[in-house]
Amino acid sequence: MSIEERAQATAKNIEGKLQEAAGEITGDPKDKAEGQAKQAEAQAQHAKEDVKDELKKSID
Repeated sequence: MSIEERAQATAKNIEGKLQEAAGEITGDPKDKAEGQAKQAEAQAQHAKEDVKDELKKSID
């Protein structure tokens, strides 16, 4: 488990939420889509870290 990688994923998720909200407010579909993509990327990073944690638990 890498706390640094989880923190980066959390930061990317927050950034994505803010960008999506900005796109919603301004009516810019590109910003909204990019924000949603960042959130999906962050979720994938968290899932990857969860798998790594489970593998480490099974090895120990």
